[in-house]
Amino acid sequence: MIDVRCICAIGHRGQLGLNGQLPWEGNTNPLFVEDVTRFFALTMGHVLIAGPKTVASVPAFAFEDRTIDVIRSHEDPEAVLARYPGRRVFVGGGIAVWNVYARYIQNWDITRLPYDGEADRWFDPAWLVGGAFRAP
Repeated sequence: MIDVRCICAIGHRGQLGLNGQLPWEGNTNPLFVEDVTRFFALTMGHVLIAGPKTVASVPAFAFEDRTIDVIRSHEDPEAVLARYPGRRVFVGGGIAVWNVYARYIQNWDITRLPYDGEADRWFDPAWLVGGAFRAP
């Protein structure tokens, strides 16, 4: 069985993205910095699957202590997850990715950050109840 998880941060109103990046990108407020640090700590030693844009934003050091796999929209999610039997797999962000993988995610770890500004991408609560599929 594969342990499929998601860790993400949202703003006060569910903001996820703005112009292709996190709306709070570069914010040095300790809460924002702590969230990024926590992300890398929790995913260390595990698998991170994400689309090409998300993987391109991952810093070089992260490739040293976790398996990072670029996924594509044409790939069968069950086949992708089956590559990692017995592993903990974190599904990286983006609406297109979560629209496909939400039904496989067994644990959502969501941090609400003190951001209440602009966004053009929003968290969809329907992902949380997307189905009770158990990954292979």
